[in-house]
Amino acid sequence: MKEERSLNFLEEIIENDLKAGKYTSIATRFPPEPNGYLHLGHAKSICLNFGLTKRYGGRTNLRFDDTNPVTEETEYVESIKNDVKWLGFEWAEELYASDYFDQLYEYAVKLIKKGLAYVDDSTSEEIAKQKGTPTTPGTDSPYRSRSIEENLRLFQEMKDGKYKDGAKVLRAKIDMAHLNMHMRDPIMYRIKHAHHHRTGDKWCIYPMYDFAHGQSDAIENITHSICTLEFIPHRELYDWFIRNLEIFPSKQIEFARLNLTYTAMSKRKLLQLVNEKHVNGWDDPRMPTISGMRRRGYTPDSIREFCDKIGIAKRENLIDVGLLEFCVREHLNKIATRRMVVFEPVKVVITNYPEGKVEMMESEDNPEDPNSGKRQMPFSGELYIEQEDFMENPPKKYFRLSPGQMVRLKSAYIIRCEEVIKDASGHISEIRCTYIPESKSGSDTSGINVKGTLHWVSIQHAIPVEVRLYDRLFKVEDLAEAEGDFKDHINPNSLQVLPAVYAEPALKEARPEDRYQFLRKGYFCIDPDSTADNLIFNRTVTLRDTWAKEANK
Repeated sequence: MKEERSLNFLEEIIENDLKAGKYTSIATRFPPEPNGYLHLGHAKSICLNFGLTKRYGGRTNLRFDDTNPVTEETEYVESIKNDVKWLGFEWAEELYASDYFDQLYEYAVKLIKKGLAYVDDSTSEEIAKQKGTPTTPGTDSPYRSRSIEENLRLFQEMKDGKYKDGAKVLRAKIDMAHLNMHMRDPIMYRIKHAHHHRTGDKWCIYPMYDFAHGQSDAIENITHSICTLEFIPHRELYDWFIRNLEIFPSKQIEFARLNLTYTAMSKRKLLQLVNEKHVNGWDDPRMPTISGMRRRGYTPDSIREFCDKIGIAKRENLIDVGLLEFCVREHLNKIATRRMVVFEPVKVVITNYPEGKVEMMESEDNPEDPNSGKRQMPFSGELYIEQEDFMENPPKKYFRLSPGQMVRLKSAYIIRCEEVIKDASGHISEIRCTYIPESKSGSDTSGINVKGTLHWVSIQHAIPVEVRLYDRLFKVEDLAEAEGDFKDHINPNSLQVLPAVYAEPALKEARPEDRYQFLRKGYFCIDPDSTADNLIFNRTVTLRDTWAKEANK
């Protein structure tokens, strides 16, 4: 049972609104731009928006902010829908800002008729200069005094395709001396002769985000429009449009975006990593994209738990990526199927084991889950163990295998090292052992107690698989504070490929949705690149936080 936590500030606002009778139920929306893949920051927003309506009753729409035809693709739309579903959420309606293009056009006409919008022929450079600076007021455009009739005609001609891109814009008429730069006659519409992924060539004028966003919220009767902190300066304009259009008064509320250590969370930077081939696409398992994390083996449960743990703040902060890794470790420990895989093998020959004999050893699939069942593992007289599990001249309190020392082979027998065979260059090629026949796991009558237990695979039954060891993509904790180009801080060891490690044969049955703990190695999942003849496993996370240990040195 979870501890009852205190309300965050958004929940307090909603509870107060409901108690006051302002709304009978709430409505939120998740409004991504279909111009890239979602990342962990979006996951936080998804969990927040859908979580609030789940808690308080209501609905959450998935609304694509598709107001820029140049950068949008249907591929991104489908990816976003898959990500939201994978995280465990269902939207009330799938909507698009482009659904409202006709309505938004009428809203713009209404503001022109009220004398609150005008067509401007100034260039983008001239408009930027007119805006002034945060400490000096702007100056009026020479086109600001156009008559309502002229503005209506020109805006209609813009819609009809009479003018080239950049020739004219529609601006709101507010106050060029306003302290808030966003209120200095912001652009509402620009001309773009570009094919739109949904409306085709119907439109050659497109609304700006600040004009489309609040009005789309109002059309959908969104009660709480939740944005990140960078939209605080936009809120005054958001309210101005709604007030002057006299439409449903959606309320914009801001929260702190997610900043994560050792991670780039800017869509622009992530696009650079993809385009410059620093990573292998948007779903590279080192990327903080939801598709990348899914490929790496993160579970939706662990991401939702992480989003719940970090909470909702009003001020920017930096979250330790170790908390995310902790959440996935905790979940995978409960659900992951245990398997034995030897990464750096050394051969063990059990000299007193009957030649040609094969036994099936029973081993539990998950000791954390009594209902997980057991499997049969083939055992023979020739095995692989890890090189690191043998030491010829061990220090005191070394409990793994060494000359004359005994260890237990997991779910099998106790063995004793009798002899070490080396090749011409002095490398260990074989470890010769004897086994205690009475020490079989589950029916041990030997009376021998050993402190070390090793994982192993039978050589004749082992299957070679590829393992990809993923780590953090960046070496520095806070990229925002790091000097130089952010790409200078890429971790050169963020991916290590082991082309042939040896796995127990049960892994032949691995499926994409399965999660595994390779004993004493970490948590893994199968990669989509796998084939029946070439199984590839991605490391999701190590068994312990190895970075914390390094940081404390």
